[in-house]
Amino acid sequence: MSDSDSMVAQQIALFHSQINKKRFNDDSLRILESVLSSNDVKSLFQLRSTLKDFIRSESLSAIRHIAAKTVDQQLSTLEFFVGAFAIIGDIESCLALRYEALVLREHKSQIHQWLQVSPVEWLNFAEQLLDNRFYAIAAKACDYGLSCFHKNEIVRSKTDESCENLQLIEKITKLKNCALTLAASRSGMFLIKAQAAEYLRKRASEECNSQPPSCKPAPCAASTLYRDGIKKRNDRKLNASRRTVSSSSQL
Repeated sequence: MSDSDSMVAQQIALFHSQINKKRFNDDSLRILESVLSSNDVKSLFQLRSTLKDFIRSESLSAIRHIAAKTVDQQLSTLEFFVGAFAIIGDIESCLALRYEALVLREHKSQIHQWLQVSPVEWLNFAEQLLDNRFYAIAAKACDYGLSCFHKNEIVRSKTDESCENLQLIEKITKLKNCALTLAASRSGMFLIKAQAAEYLRKRASEECNSQPPSCKPAPCAASTLYRDGIKKRNDRKLNASRRTVSSSSQL
């Protein structure tokens, strides 16, 4: 093992130790970044895959563990894993945990108003979801963003702030409609593919059932001629033998 490989192995072991000790902090993220600083593309790909599986497993365990913790502790842990997934390039898990963190803040804001997610935050997050083709969740994020507004108060008010809010509502609404259209389009494509596959399966089954019973293949001409030749030769021998027996009996 080279010095470089040995150093990477030590850093991986250190990162595992940090996670096992529930040290979800910036130091652990820096260790993770140093692990992925290798210049070997092949080993880097393998490292990312291994670390992704490890971090996914640990994130699920950690989320179950923090369920009874304070809101600050829950958010801190979620933010750590959002950062970890971002470092290893696991966009799906990164966005999923960001969504969980924003929803947690939204629900807890009924008691702690300082946790409330702004409509701009929801809009920015929805745009990220849309860019990464998570259309259904993008539409949900837009719903949360729209729920931040008290429309009646905005319509009645003529302040500059209310005008900005109306523009923001319009932007979020357009984004939501776009996400819903794309989600429906994707669902339609999956449905069409499923129907096409089912049609082809039934058609193949019907064609198989409509075919007549298969006959035994005709023997090839060469083998037929060979057997006919053997049969004729045996017949000649039999006839010759009969003539010999007949001649002997006459004597």
